[in-house]
Amino acid sequence: MRKTLAILLLGLWLPMAALAQVKGDTAPPVFRDGFEEARFRELTHELRCVMCQNQSLADSNAEIARDLRHEVLTLMRQGKTDAEIRDFMVARYGEFVLYKPRLHGETLLLWFTPMALVLAGGALVFVLVRRQGRRQAVRTDDGQEW
Repeated sequence: MRKTLAILLLGLWLPMAALAQVKGDTAPPVFRDGFEEARFRELTHELRCVMCQNQSLADSNAEIARDLRHEVLTLMRQGKTDAEIRDFMVARYGEFVLYKPRLHGETLLLWFTPMALVLAGGALVFVLVRRQGRRQAVRTDDGQEW
């Protein structure tokens, strides 16, 4: 009986252990000066949370975002430039981590497809309006003979 009870309790406890999460330091970072804080805020607004996908690191509450914010601050304090920090993040997570992806071969489609679609739509509207105008010009005959 005791063995069965122990197995039952263990079976009930295991799913709860799977839900447990290690909580890190949730306190906001302490900045040395206003310049460091402004630079940190600008960088974290330029970088995307890799878990949330539609939020910046500054806006996300995900644990990975908190870890990445800590990483950004650590890199800043190591004397890395903003470009070096962006390059570091891109090397780890790909171009996706940037809200404004850089212009190169892999992102040409991303940058120019919207413009191409707008131009194609404008050309289509122009052609349709022009055809409609020609049809109405021909139909003005009211059937009277002069």
